[in-house]
Amino acid sequence: MWGPSIIGFGSYHYTYESGREGDMPLAGFSPRKAATVVYGMTGFSESEALLVKLGKHTTGGGCLYIKKLTDVDEKVLETLVLTSVAAKRARHPS
Repeated sequence: MWGPSIIGFGSYHYTYESGREGDMPLAGFSPRKAATVVYGMTGFSESEALLVKLGKHTTGGGCLYIKKLTDVDEKVLETLVLTSVAAKRARHPS
């Protein structure tokens, strides 16, 4: 658990150009009332092409928002998560 409501897997350490740093899960989600939030699914080279194929969703601040899992293609979501994790591991090697 990452806080009281985020389910996360793995971790990586980041540092911004500003000097701010912290730790985040490689993959994480939170089942919220309005939508399920999947964290860190945007901002890598393959993300836009996969998001086009995903189905009904919205994005914001690096997060993916899905109101109903039946609205998205499960295989595309799986590929999106795996590709995101690989991109994070490449950018932030342990």
